[in-house]
Amino acid sequence: MNEDNKLSITADWLEGLSFAATVGEHKIIMDSVPEAGGKALGPPPKPLMLVALAGCTGMDVISLLGKMRIKVENFRLTVEGNLTSDHPRQFYKMHVIYEFTGNNLPLEKLKEAIELSQEKYCGVSATYKKALEITWEIKIDGSTWPGQEEKAK
Repeated sequence: MNEDNKLSITADWLEGLSFAATVGEHKIIMDSVPEAGGKALGPPPKPLMLVALAGCTGMDVISLLGKMRIKVENFRLTVEGNLTSDHPRQFYKMHVIYEFTGNNLPLEKLKEAIELSQEKYCGVSATYKKALEITWEIKIDGSTWPGQEEKAK
């Protein structure tokens, strides 16, 4: 382990169940839903794990497509997470839907960019794969193409 590559955040308790996390120059307010004692001042922590995966792989894919000179008009990611029913409730599977719109988008290049992200570049995906299954699919202008399933080792 290289200590030079350490990341750190702080989370300060605000009130009730709410916390303000500081990530670099940014603040993220987290809270729980009223049914669990919170005030819903921000998202709860678990969905932010889905956000981390979307951000990491999304940034990889759009960067790689730019290097391939593939122009997309719109790009949206949806990440779905399946939780265990027993406590501690944890993710056992995440599914990423990569949705693209554009003119004559080459499916093979889109797949290549996603596979490079999932297999080589996205550190969030690499970390999560140690604990859960990650699958994905591609949608181009509304048509669905299955992706490769990645199983936890």
